[in-house]
Amino acid sequence: MAKQNVAEQFVDILSRAGVKRLYGVVGDSLNPVVDAIRRSPDMDWIHVRHEETAAFAAGAEAQITGQLTACAGSCGPGNLHLINGLYDAHRSMAPVLALASHIPSSEIGLGYFQETHPDQLFRECSHYSELISNPKQMPRLLQTAIQHAVGQGGVSVVSLPGDIADQPAPDKAAESALVTSRPTVRPGDEEIDKLVRMIDAADKVTLFCGSGTAGAHSEVMEFAGKVKSPVGHALRGKEWIQYDNPYDVGMSGLLGYGAAYEATNECDLLILLGTDFPYNAFLPDDALIAQVDVRPERLGRRSKLDLAVWGDVRETLRCLIPRVKEKSNRRFLDKMLKKHADALEGVIKAYTRKVDKHIPIHPEYVASVLDDLAAEDAVFTVDTGMCNVWAARYLSPNGRRRIIGSFSHGSMANALPQAIGAQFVDRRRQVVSMSGDGGFTMLMGDFLTLVQYDLPVKVVLFNNSSLGMVELEMLVAGLPSYGTTNLNPDFAAVARACGAFGVRVEKPKDLTGALKAAFRHKGPALVDVVTDPNALSIPPKISAEMVTGFALSASKMVLDGGVGRMVQMARSNLRNVPRP
Repeated sequence: MAKQNVAEQFVDILSRAGVKRLYGVVGDSLNPVVDAIRRSPDMDWIHVRHEETAAFAAGAEAQITGQLTACAGSCGPGNLHLINGLYDAHRSMAPVLALASHIPSSEIGLGYFQETHPDQLFRECSHYSELISNPKQMPRLLQTAIQHAVGQGGVSVVSLPGDIADQPAPDKAAESALVTSRPTVRPGDEEIDKLVRMIDAADKVTLFCGSGTAGAHSEVMEFAGKVKSPVGHALRGKEWIQYDNPYDVGMSGLLGYGAAYEATNECDLLILLGTDFPYNAFLPDDALIAQVDVRPERLGRRSKLDLAVWGDVRETLRCLIPRVKEKSNRRFLDKMLKKHADALEGVIKAYTRKVDKHIPIHPEYVASVLDDLAAEDAVFTVDTGMCNVWAARYLSPNGRRRIIGSFSHGSMANALPQAIGAQFVDRRRQVVSMSGDGGFTMLMGDFLTLVQYDLPVKVVLFNNSSLGMVELEMLVAGLPSYGTTNLNPDFAAVARACGAFGVRVEKPKDLTGALKAAFRHKGPALVDVVTDPNALSIPPKISAEMVTGFALSASKMVLDGGVGRMVQMARSNLRNVPRP
């Protein structure tokens, strides 16, 4: 049997850790690794057109599967292109191993062609970033990197010079058992005791939920029912907590809706469950606050805390449910449910009048129709900007759908690359990229990746020929919009020229048929919907201080807008309110 080189050992270890694909762009320093993948029966090389796409795709795959994924970039400029997607994966706690190949080891530090120092450059967006400078560091260094990515949830980066990758792997190198999943974390008894006492003493309890409630839906509902608590959520908590929720009071934050703000600010005790919600202007100043999170460094960094609880949300609630006293008074809950329904009724009317006849097409109408037609287990990837607004308010989670976006990092151009990673996981599952024209054109070259691999991603392009969210930010700051207009082609014609299905929609009556045709098409498809550039979600009263890059300063108002099916859910929940 021929002796392995370092590249072959690298690929074997990744395969053993469950990695099925390595996303990247080939380059000379990567050649030994790419050739090892060519000969591997267990791993595929996914050739994308831009390394940023590789990192976004790997991050999305990791969020769908919960398993380690990988991406790669060649030396210098190649691996530098990974950095934005890696920031997003890291902030989303997606376990990603990035290979940053490097210049020849003998030239490091001498100003060689394409020289950078990737082991230093990626430290801020990773748990672990190290250089393999000697074959004897393998496989221990790679195993350590994998365990950081999986164990801590986020990115690890391994820098590997091409000449080292081509050298023989060390004889009889120890191959340790690999960490491939994370444990559950139970809080300490002292913290549980304190939280039980706080809950029992409070008359009005509100739960505010983030992505850390994934897998804990039934526990949250049982607990909320026992303590008669309204349940609000952040954007990243939407897919995990909004569905089948008789205690739902909507979403808080700049894109929020309903009574979530009132519920969090009028309670005696606010319990933050698995959320790193960044907008402290929405959190109360005079209520008791307890926070539960599996990441201890996040406890208390957004607001003052009366109790910090280090643990998984599900395990914490399992400890609490049998111990807290059941509350009989549901006046606060019923008041918030009514406020929530009234708030939704108030804003929905502005977005239902003749929207099926309005030209240019209301983007809210597009999102609403898309929500109705998409599969029950669809994966939606959502561009940053106004697409976030439409996804937050119109996509209906059900426990099977997934909604993935750059919700923590806030990058443009994320939706199409993330759709690539999501679709590779399962070609039979419907994957829909909700793309803005600004984000789509930034990494439009990777539409060709869909065609090259015949990935059946459906791109629904909200084409308003502008950077809509930036225009909104300028507007509320009292500035004229400037530099926000895009001169766009007929994107459907571009899609057809690439070899994909493409259809352009300019009239509302054509939208349903176009979406159905795209969904029926077995390969990649693009629906170019010309939408109203003036459809901005703006409240009737707004101050110049309200919005600065998605944050609030002086005001705690949220942007009004339509809310799709959520008004029906709120009406349904009101039926459960006892009548006097």
